Amino acid sequence: MPHNREVEDIDLNLLRVLDAVMDAGTVTGAAERLHLSVAATSRALGRLRRAMGDPILVRAGRGFAPTPFAERSVGRVRRILHETDLLRRDTGGEPRTWSRTFVVRINDALAPALIPRLQRAVQHEAPGVRLRFEAQESKTAEALRDGSLDLDVGIVAPSVPDVLSEMLFTDRFVAVVSAESPLGRAAHVSIDDFCAVPHVSASRRGLARGPVDDLLEASGRRREVTVVVPSYLVGALTVVGSDLACMLPWVLASHLRDNGMPLRILDLPLKLPTAPVEQRWHRRVDGDEASRWLRSTLVRVVQDVALRDVLLTGVSAPDPSADRRGSR
Repeated sequence: MPHNREVEDIDLNLLRVLDAVMDAGTVTGAAERLHLSVAATSRALGRLRRAMGDPILVRAGRGFAPTPFAERSVGRVRRILHETDLLRRDTGGEPRTWSRTFVVRINDALAPALIPRLQRAVQHEAPGVRLRFEAQESKTAEALRDGSLDLDVGIVAPSVPDVLSEMLFTDRFVAVVSAESPLGRAAHVSIDDFCAVPHVSASRRGLARGPVDDLLEASGRRREVTVVVPSYLVGALTVVGSDLACMLPWVLASHLRDNGMPLRILDLPLKLPTAPVEQRWHRRVDGDEASRWLRSTLVRVVQDVALRDVLLTGVSAPDPSADRRGSR
Protein backbone atom coordinates (compact mmCIF):
# COMPACT_ATOMS: atom_id res chain seq x y z
CA MET A 1 0.00 0.00 0.00
CA PRO A 2 1.28 3.54 -0.76
CA HIS A 3 2.22 5.84 2.11
CA ASN A 4 0.07 8.89 2.92
CA ARG A 5 2.44 11.25 1.15
CA GLU A 6 2.31 9.07 -1.95
CA VAL A 7 -1.49 9.03 -1.86
CA GLU A 8 -1.45 12.82 -1.92
CA ASP A 9 0.68 12.67 -5.08
CA ILE A 10 -1.85 10.55 -6.98
CA ASP A 11 -3.73 12.86 -9.35
CA LEU A 12 -6.34 12.15 -11.97
CA ASN A 13 -3.75 12.16 -14.75
CA LEU A 14 -2.01 9.18 -13.13
CA LEU A 15 -5.32 7.35 -12.89
CA ARG A 16 -5.84 8.04 -16.60
CA VAL A 17 -2.44 6.49 -17.24
CA LEU A 18 -3.51 3.35 -15.37
CA ASP A 19 -6.72 3.21 -17.40
CA ALA A 20 -4.84 3.63 -20.69
CA VAL A 21 -2.13 1.10 -19.83
CA MET A 22 -4.71 -1.50 -18.84
CA ASP A 23 -6.70 -0.85 -22.01
CA ALA A 24 -3.73 -0.90 -24.41
CA GLY A 25 -1.49 -3.43 -22.64
CA THR A 26 1.67 -1.53 -23.61
CA VAL A 27 3.24 1.85 -22.87
CA THR A 28 3.30 2.63 -26.59
CA GLY A 29 -0.40 1.89 -26.97
CA ALA A 30 -1.22 3.89 -23.84
CA ALA A 31 0.75 6.85 -25.21
CA GLU A 32 -1.29 6.82 -28.42
CA ARG A 33 -4.54 6.76 -26.46
CA LEU A 34 -3.40 9.59 -24.16
CA HIS A 35 -1.96 11.64 -27.06
CA LEU A 36 1.40 11.78 -25.27
CA SER A 37 4.89 10.79 -26.26
CA VAL A 38 6.11 7.34 -25.24
CA ALA A 39 8.74 8.98 -23.02
CA ALA A 40 6.16 11.13 -21.21
CA THR A 41 3.87 8.14 -20.71
CA SER A 42 6.77 6.06 -19.40
CA ARG A 43 7.63 8.78 -16.88
CA ALA A 44 4.00 9.01 -15.77
CA LEU A 45 3.88 5.22 -15.37
CA GLY A 46 6.99 5.45 -13.19
CA ARG A 47 5.27 8.02 -10.96
CA LEU A 48 2.19 5.80 -10.78
CA ARG A 49 4.30 2.78 -9.79
CA ARG A 50 6.00 4.72 -7.02
CA ALA A 51 2.74 6.18 -5.75
CA MET A 52 0.95 2.83 -5.72
CA GLY A 53 3.89 0.71 -4.62
CA ASP A 54 3.18 -1.74 -7.44
CA PRO A 55 4.80 -2.33 -10.87
CA ILE A 56 1.32 -2.21 -12.58
CA LEU A 57 2.64 -3.78 -15.80
CA VAL A 58 5.32 -6.49 -16.00
CA ARG A 59 6.99 -8.39 -18.82
CA ALA A 60 5.37 -11.71 -19.75
CA GLY A 61 7.16 -13.50 -22.56
CA ARG A 62 7.33 -11.17 -25.53
CA GLY A 63 4.62 -8.88 -24.20
CA PHE A 64 3.37 -7.39 -20.95
CA ALA A 65 0.80 -8.42 -18.37
CA PRO A 66 -0.97 -6.42 -15.62
CA THR A 67 -0.26 -7.24 -12.01
CA PRO A 68 -3.04 -8.62 -9.78
CA PHE A 69 -3.22 -5.23 -8.05
CA ALA A 70 -3.74 -3.47 -11.40
CA GLU A 71 -6.46 -5.93 -12.40
CA ARG A 72 -8.25 -5.43 -9.08
CA SER A 73 -7.98 -1.65 -9.28
CA VAL A 74 -8.86 -0.82 -12.87
CA GLY A 75 -12.64 -1.10 -12.45
CA ARG A 76 -12.62 1.26 -9.46
CA VAL A 77 -10.30 3.66 -11.27
CA ARG A 78 -12.58 3.79 -14.31
CA ARG A 79 -15.60 4.47 -12.14
CA ILE A 80 -13.72 7.34 -10.46
CA LEU A 81 -12.74 8.78 -13.85
CA HIS A 82 -16.29 8.45 -15.14
CA GLU A 83 -17.82 10.20 -12.15
CA THR A 84 -15.16 12.93 -12.37
CA ASP A 85 -15.94 13.46 -16.04
CA LEU A 86 -19.63 13.76 -15.20
CA LEU A 87 -18.81 16.52 -12.70
CA ARG A 88 -16.55 18.29 -15.17
CA ARG A 89 -18.94 18.18 -18.10
CA ASP A 90 -22.17 18.75 -16.18
CA THR A 91 -24.93 18.27 -18.73
CA GLY A 92 -27.60 20.27 -17.01
CA GLY A 93 -29.61 22.66 -19.14
CA GLU A 94 -30.46 22.33 -22.81
CA PRO A 95 -28.60 19.86 -25.06
CA ARG A 96 -27.37 22.75 -27.27
CA THR A 97 -25.27 23.96 -24.31
CA TRP A 98 -23.56 20.62 -23.65
CA SER A 99 -19.91 19.87 -24.38
CA ARG A 100 -19.11 16.19 -23.94
CA THR A 101 -18.38 12.92 -25.71
CA PHE A 102 -20.64 9.87 -25.80
CA VAL A 103 -19.02 6.48 -26.45
CA VAL A 104 -21.29 4.06 -28.31
CA ARG A 105 -20.50 0.44 -29.12
CA ILE A 106 -22.35 -0.63 -32.26
CA ASN A 107 -22.76 -3.76 -34.34
CA ASP A 108 -20.97 -3.47 -37.70
CA ALA A 109 -24.14 -4.39 -39.61
CA LEU A 110 -25.98 -1.41 -38.08
CA ALA A 111 -23.20 1.17 -38.20
CA PRO A 112 -23.49 2.32 -41.85
CA ALA A 113 -27.24 2.94 -41.61
CA LEU A 114 -27.52 4.31 -38.06
CA ILE A 115 -24.33 6.32 -37.48
CA PRO A 116 -24.93 9.03 -40.15
CA ARG A 117 -28.55 9.51 -39.05
CA LEU A 118 -27.66 9.66 -35.36
CA GLN A 119 -24.82 12.09 -36.07
CA ARG A 120 -27.13 14.44 -37.95
CA ALA A 121 -29.72 14.37 -35.17
CA VAL A 122 -27.11 15.00 -32.48
CA GLN A 123 -25.43 17.78 -34.47
CA HIS A 124 -28.78 19.51 -34.91
CA GLU A 125 -29.80 19.38 -31.25
CA ALA A 126 -26.43 19.39 -29.46
CA PRO A 127 -23.63 20.78 -31.68
CA GLY A 128 -21.13 20.59 -28.81
CA VAL A 129 -21.59 16.84 -28.37
CA ARG A 130 -19.14 14.39 -29.96
CA LEU A 131 -19.98 10.75 -30.74
CA ARG A 132 -17.21 8.15 -30.56
CA PHE A 133 -18.19 4.76 -31.93
CA GLU A 134 -16.47 1.48 -31.10
CA ALA A 135 -16.73 -1.86 -32.88
CA GLN A 136 -18.86 -4.42 -31.07
CA GLU A 137 -16.20 -7.08 -30.75
CA SER A 138 -17.94 -8.45 -27.66
CA LYS A 139 -21.21 -7.98 -25.79
CA THR A 140 -19.74 -7.97 -22.29
CA ALA A 141 -21.24 -5.47 -19.87
CA GLU A 142 -17.97 -4.51 -18.16
CA ALA A 143 -17.45 -1.37 -20.26
CA LEU A 144 -20.97 -0.23 -19.39
CA ARG A 145 -20.27 -0.89 -15.72
CA ASP A 146 -16.99 0.99 -15.53
CA GLY A 147 -18.30 3.99 -17.46
CA SER A 148 -15.98 3.71 -20.46
CA LEU A 149 -19.05 2.99 -22.61
CA ASP A 150 -22.30 4.99 -22.58
CA LEU A 151 -24.46 2.88 -24.88
CA ASP A 152 -24.33 -0.53 -26.55
CA VAL A 153 -26.35 -1.06 -29.76
CA GLY A 154 -26.66 -4.49 -31.30
CA ILE A 155 -28.41 -7.84 -31.42
CA VAL A 156 -30.24 -8.73 -28.21
CA ALA A 157 -27.86 -10.11 -25.59
CA PRO A 158 -28.64 -12.13 -22.45
CA SER A 159 -29.93 -9.82 -19.72
CA VAL A 160 -27.83 -9.04 -16.64
CA PRO A 161 -29.19 -7.50 -13.44
CA ASP A 162 -27.41 -4.14 -13.64
CA VAL A 163 -27.92 -3.47 -17.37
CA LEU A 164 -31.16 -2.12 -18.85
CA SER A 165 -32.23 -2.46 -22.47
CA GLU A 166 -34.83 -1.27 -24.96
CA MET A 167 -35.87 -2.90 -28.21
CA LEU A 168 -35.27 -0.75 -31.30
CA PHE A 169 -36.47 -2.96 -34.17
CA THR A 170 -36.23 -6.49 -35.56
CA ASP A 171 -34.09 -6.99 -38.64
CA ARG A 172 -34.26 -9.89 -41.08
CA PHE A 173 -31.84 -11.54 -43.51
CA VAL A 174 -31.82 -11.31 -47.29
CA ALA A 175 -29.50 -12.38 -50.08
CA VAL A 176 -27.59 -9.82 -52.15
CA VAL A 177 -25.91 -10.15 -55.52
CA SER A 178 -24.19 -7.67 -57.80
CA ALA A 179 -26.73 -5.76 -59.88
CA GLU A 180 -24.58 -6.46 -62.96
CA SER A 181 -24.31 -10.22 -62.39
CA PRO A 182 -26.52 -12.74 -64.18
CA LEU A 183 -28.68 -13.09 -61.06
CA GLY A 184 -28.76 -9.32 -60.71
CA ARG A 185 -30.18 -8.94 -64.21
CA ALA A 186 -32.50 -11.98 -64.16
CA ALA A 187 -36.24 -11.38 -64.30
CA HIS A 188 -36.83 -14.12 -61.74
CA VAL A 189 -34.44 -15.83 -59.31
CA SER A 190 -35.34 -19.22 -57.85
CA ILE A 191 -33.81 -20.99 -54.87
CA ASP A 192 -32.00 -23.28 -57.31
CA ASP A 193 -30.54 -20.24 -59.09
CA PHE A 194 -29.41 -18.90 -55.71
CA CYS A 195 -27.68 -22.20 -54.86
CA ALA A 196 -26.01 -22.44 -58.26
CA VAL A 197 -23.67 -19.46 -57.73
CA PRO A 198 -20.67 -19.31 -55.35
CA HIS A 199 -21.29 -17.68 -51.98
CA VAL A 200 -19.60 -15.35 -49.50
CA SER A 201 -20.05 -16.10 -45.80
CA ALA A 202 -19.81 -13.00 -43.59
CA SER A 203 -18.78 -14.20 -40.14
CA ARG A 204 -16.72 -12.53 -37.44
CA ARG A 205 -15.90 -16.01 -36.14
CA GLY A 206 -14.81 -17.26 -39.56
CA LEU A 207 -17.72 -19.67 -40.04
CA ALA A 208 -18.59 -20.90 -43.53
CA ARG A 209 -21.93 -22.32 -42.42
CA GLY A 210 -25.04 -20.51 -41.15
CA PRO A 211 -28.81 -20.98 -40.60
CA VAL A 212 -29.51 -20.70 -44.32
CA ASP A 213 -27.55 -23.92 -44.91
CA ASP A 214 -29.79 -25.89 -42.54
CA LEU A 215 -32.89 -24.61 -44.33
CA LEU A 216 -31.47 -25.39 -47.76
CA GLU A 217 -30.45 -28.90 -46.75
CA ALA A 218 -33.94 -29.53 -45.36
CA SER A 219 -35.21 -29.04 -48.92
CA GLY A 220 -32.47 -31.18 -50.47
CA ARG A 221 -30.31 -28.25 -51.61
CA ARG A 222 -26.94 -26.83 -50.67
CA ARG A 223 -24.81 -23.81 -51.48
CA GLU A 224 -21.07 -23.60 -52.05
CA VAL A 225 -19.24 -21.06 -49.87
CA THR A 226 -15.99 -20.06 -51.57
CA VAL A 227 -15.10 -16.96 -49.52
CA VAL A 228 -15.35 -16.21 -45.79
CA VAL A 229 -15.00 -12.57 -44.70
CA PRO A 230 -15.02 -10.97 -41.22
CA SER A 231 -18.00 -8.59 -41.57
CA TYR A 232 -21.22 -7.98 -43.47
CA LEU A 233 -19.90 -4.78 -45.00
CA VAL A 234 -16.87 -6.61 -46.42
CA GLY A 235 -19.27 -9.27 -47.68
CA ALA A 236 -21.28 -6.67 -49.58
CA LEU A 237 -18.15 -5.14 -51.07
CA THR A 238 -16.92 -8.57 -52.13
CA VAL A 239 -20.15 -9.24 -53.99
CA VAL A 240 -20.00 -6.04 -56.08
CA GLY A 241 -18.71 -6.73 -59.59
CA SER A 242 -18.74 -10.51 -59.09
CA ASP A 243 -21.09 -13.47 -59.58
CA LEU A 244 -21.10 -14.15 -55.83
CA ALA A 245 -24.06 -14.06 -53.43
CA CYS A 246 -24.03 -13.13 -49.74
CA MET A 247 -26.55 -13.14 -46.88
CA LEU A 248 -26.92 -9.71 -45.22
CA PRO A 249 -29.25 -8.03 -42.71
CA TRP A 250 -31.96 -6.09 -44.55
CA VAL A 251 -31.18 -2.75 -42.87
CA LEU A 252 -27.58 -2.83 -44.10
CA ALA A 253 -28.40 -4.23 -47.57
CA SER A 254 -31.10 -1.65 -48.29
CA HIS A 255 -28.96 1.21 -46.96
CA LEU A 256 -26.05 0.27 -49.22
CA ARG A 257 -28.31 -0.22 -52.26
CA ASP A 258 -30.18 3.04 -51.69
CA ASN A 259 -26.88 4.91 -51.38
CA GLY A 260 -25.52 3.80 -54.71
CA MET A 261 -23.90 0.41 -54.17
CA PRO A 262 -24.88 -1.70 -57.23
CA LEU A 263 -26.64 -4.51 -55.39
CA ARG A 264 -29.81 -6.47 -56.00
CA ILE A 265 -31.65 -7.72 -52.92
CA LEU A 266 -33.26 -11.16 -53.13
CA ASP A 267 -36.00 -12.14 -50.68
CA LEU A 268 -35.67 -15.89 -50.31
CA PRO A 269 -38.77 -18.01 -49.58
CA LEU A 270 -37.10 -19.42 -46.46
CA LYS A 271 -38.02 -18.99 -42.79
CA LEU A 272 -34.73 -17.42 -41.80
CA PRO A 273 -34.19 -16.34 -38.18
CA THR A 274 -34.75 -12.68 -37.38
CA ALA A 275 -32.34 -10.37 -35.57
CA PRO A 276 -33.88 -8.27 -32.76
CA VAL A 277 -31.85 -5.09 -32.19
CA GLU A 278 -31.66 -3.31 -28.83
CA GLN A 279 -29.83 -0.51 -27.04
CA ARG A 280 -28.30 -1.29 -23.63
CA TRP A 281 -27.04 0.95 -20.82
CA HIS A 282 -26.01 0.60 -17.19
CA ARG A 283 -28.68 1.24 -14.58
CA ARG A 284 -26.34 3.78 -12.92
CA VAL A 285 -27.04 6.23 -15.76
CA ASP A 286 -30.71 5.34 -16.22
CA GLY A 287 -31.84 8.63 -14.70
CA ASP A 288 -29.02 10.77 -16.12
CA GLU A 289 -30.49 13.54 -18.28
CA ALA A 290 -27.84 13.30 -21.00
CA SER A 291 -28.03 9.52 -21.18
CA ARG A 292 -31.82 9.63 -21.47
CA TRP A 293 -31.52 12.21 -24.26
CA LEU A 294 -29.06 10.05 -26.22
CA ARG A 295 -31.28 6.99 -25.93
CA SER A 296 -34.43 8.86 -26.97
CA THR A 297 -32.56 10.43 -29.89
CA LEU A 298 -31.56 6.99 -31.14
CA VAL A 299 -35.17 5.78 -30.88
CA ARG A 300 -36.29 8.79 -32.94
CA VAL A 301 -33.60 8.07 -35.52
CA VAL A 302 -34.83 4.49 -35.92
CA GLN A 303 -38.41 5.68 -36.30
CA ASP A 304 -37.40 8.53 -38.62
CA VAL A 305 -38.95 8.79 -42.05
CA ALA A 306 -35.49 8.08 -43.53
CA LEU A 307 -35.83 4.52 -42.23
CA ARG A 308 -39.55 4.19 -42.95
CA ASP A 309 -39.05 2.25 -46.15
CA VAL A 310 -36.81 -0.16 -44.26
CA LEU A 311 -39.14 -0.61 -41.32
CA LEU A 312 -42.23 -1.08 -43.43
CA THR A 313 -40.66 -3.71 -45.66
CA GLY A 314 -40.71 -6.67 -43.35
CA VAL A 315 -38.79 -5.11 -40.47
CA SER A 316 -40.70 -4.34 -37.30
CA ALA A 317 -40.29 -0.92 -35.71
CA PRO A 318 -39.91 -0.34 -31.96
CA ASP A 319 -42.95 -0.12 -29.75
CA PRO A 320 -42.64 3.14 -27.78
CA SER A 321 -44.78 1.69 -24.99
CA ALA A 322 -42.72 -1.50 -24.66
CA ASP A 323 -41.19 -2.16 -21.23
CA ARG A 324 -37.46 -2.18 -20.86
CA ARG A 325 -35.70 -5.36 -19.80
CA GLY A 326 -33.42 -5.54 -16.78
CA SER A 327 -33.65 -5.07 -13.04
CA ARG A 328 -34.83 -1.69 -11.88
